[in-house]
Amino acid sequence: MAITNGRNLAELASLINSDGKISAEAFSTELAASIDPTIYDSASDVPFEDAVKGTQVFVASEGLLIKLTDSDWYSIDGSTGAAAAAATQAQGSISGYVSGGLAPGYSNAIEKFPFSSDGNATDVGDLTQSKAYVQGQSSLAHGYTTGGYSPWSNIIDKFPFTSDGNATDVGDLTQARSGGAGQSSSEFGYTSGGLFNPPVIDLNTIDKFPFAADANATDVGDLTVARYQIAGQSSTVSGYTNGGFPYAVSNTLNVIEKFPFAADANATDVGDLTLQRKGHAGQSSDVSGYVSGGVSGGSPAYDTQNAIDKFPFASDGNTTDVGDLTVARESVSGQSSTTSGYTSGGDHPPADFNIIDKFPFAADANATDVGDLISTRKKSAGQQV
Repeated sequence: MAITNGRNLAELASLINSDGKISAEAFSTELAASIDPTIYDSASDVPFEDAVKGTQVFVASEGLLIKLTDSDWYSIDGSTGAAAAAATQAQGSISGYVSGGLAPGYSNAIEKFPFSSDGNATDVGDLTQSKAYVQGQSSLAHGYTTGGYSPWSNIIDKFPFTSDGNATDVGDLTQARSGGAGQSSSEFGYTSGGLFNPPVIDLNTIDKFPFAADANATDVGDLTVARYQIAGQSSTVSGYTNGGFPYAVSNTLNVIEKFPFAADANATDVGDLTLQRKGHAGQSSDVSGYVSGGVSGGSPAYDTQNAIDKFPFASDGNTTDVGDLTVARESVSGQSSTTSGYTSGGDHPPADFNIIDKFPFAADANATDVGDLISTRKKSAGQQV
């Protein structure tokens, strides 16, 4: 989107400092409200030469850039308004997405719901396959849905955030898997753990694939415990995988694992959930990871949960129970805005749900029901922009 208001363009020009950058901290309220950049995965995708004066773009490697003359681009020091919301890979400012799952049959639907106001989801596209037990990742420009079951899948699907549309198959995981966890750095998507069959094998693999180009994933590390039906969270520097269910053991786990984004490496055990659980959702604020819903215990005495757990990114540690969902349920998907966590769909047998729950990041509190998916849906992936 381009800034066309002459007053805002003049203000930007007046804020250029001695090192050739513009300080966002000095933006007026009017100028801050006009910041709404087009998001690109890579600087090579930006039409620098053809862009009109006032064009604003956000690139993970460069930050917020604005074209103030017919040829000159300026970078923004700091961020405000929409620029601040765009500057994270783990939270969105516009929409949450739910893709794939059981609704109640195997589904290829991609649904979207707004962050700016409470509301229902709409159907905005299709995956390349109908499948459940999928993993979700998000770049600044695209959502990714990886792996899944029916049939066993290693496909990496990508769909656009800038317009509603279907997904395309852009690569493969190192092996087919279902029930793993998804994480996202600013440059890569990650899929960790999961289950493969036949033969039945719990996986500990951490796969990584690039956002800047369509490509297959590579195996970059291992979890400490092979398992599936796990949840993932992402800080700016690390991916987290927690809970889960080793198929051969038939009992849920409470372990929190962390692996680095800066280097390819194995995960380490850094804490415990308040409860052993599987089928839960993961959410991420800028300072904390969250776990919501799921089911605890072991076969046949499972106990469906409504608890919302929180753990810090700044230091390794256990979670604390900070609130409750509106309904106890498992097989849920998670989404994160800059201010709230969302828990979508799920089931508490025999009932399936289409609920979209929202809970705040700024304070520990219970969730509220803020909308509905198009239909009941479980074992889906979550994304956000």
